[in-house]
Amino acid sequence: MPLFEIETTSHIIITWADDEVAARNVVADAYPTDDVIRLTRRPRDTWVISKGVLGLTSKMDICSIARECLSRSSGDKLHAIRLYMQETGSDLEKARKVIESNMVMGW
Repeated sequence: MPLFEIETTSHIIITWADDEVAARNVVADAYPTDDVIRLTRRPRDTWVISKGVLGLTSKMDICSIARECLSRSSGDKLHAIRLYMQETGSDLEKARKVIESNMVMGW
């Protein structure tokens, strides 16, 4: 079964489907208010996300730093974000993403 990348007005969806019609039906079922902007059949059956695209090119272990900041802040998200910014020199948006991601993973 082919792998499709579907970009909508609000999401990027990666899904297996028999064909483009079935892939569009996945979007219609999951996000009926979204419009499909781009639908691409991937050439292989795997999906790779570049760390560089996400801004994760440094050699430091950002998850360990984020978990340490969450621990030091006793789980206070705003304080953890501030600590992370001080520790890494990251901007507010990157620090927020890293801290929130680690909160979801159950630091």
